[in-house]
Amino acid sequence: MTNLTGTKGKQNFNRVPEVTIDFWLIKLMAVTMGETAADYLAVNLGLGLMATSLIMTAVLVVALILQFMQKRYVPWAYWSAVVLISIVGTLITDNLVDNSKVPLEVTTIVFTVALIATFAIWYGTERTLSIHSIFTTRRETFYWLAILFTFALGTAAGDLVAEKFELGFVTTGVIFGAIIALVAVSYYFLNLDAILSFWLAYIFTRPLGASLGDFLSQPVEYGGLGFGTIVTSILFLSCIVAIVIYMSVVYQRDDGLDEAERRT
Repeated sequence: MTNLTGTKGKQNFNRVPEVTIDFWLIKLMAVTMGETAADYLAVNLGLGLMATSLIMTAVLVVALILQFMQKRYVPWAYWSAVVLISIVGTLITDNLVDNSKVPLEVTTIVFTVALIATFAIWYGTERTLSIHSIFTTRRETFYWLAILFTFALGTAAGDLVAEKFELGFVTTGVIFGAIIALVAVSYYFLNLDAILSFWLAYIFTRPLGASLGDFLSQPVEYGGLGFGTIVTSILFLSCIVAIVIYMSVVYQRDDGLDEAERRT
């Protein structure tokens, strides 16, 4: 647990989790589910993209309100927001491409510019992009806005490579997986900046997860395994819930240890 001491002895707790193996594992599952759940709600339930987008945006707003109310990292609140923002980010791109007929090349460029602009304003305002110091409402606002754009950008880039370039789900997944591996090697062995490494990996796990979700859920004739969006979404949701429960237990234990140390 990370906390900083503010004025008059007030403690400011970091509102996002530490970057660990389970962080990346649940993040990959969340973005995978974001792809399949968006398809299930819009297509299988017959709600349509627009209705699904409005409903899920409203649910996301509620989840973010709950997240902001915590004033610290609480696993269930944080990861609920991540899953929902993954779904909404996917729906934003799908609406632009399918309903508004905006080319995938354009959406990829637009969300890249939007993300860079968010980072620029965030850094210009706070002088840092570190996720280890998200302890104010303003910094957390920048954080979630950046997360939204990473999901929308990842969806556009993944679809561009898999569908427009016709490389397929497996090849697309391998490409983005290789990029993430390159970022990891650069960080651990070539001294790539930690903040840059984190955000690059965060961006590219979205198209990797989308490719995985499509590969598992799409019919065999379209290059998938044919599990369907329902089975795939439930599978990953179950894994997410299990990991969040584990995180909650570990976090509460560590929080209790920290509290005991502060009292001694």
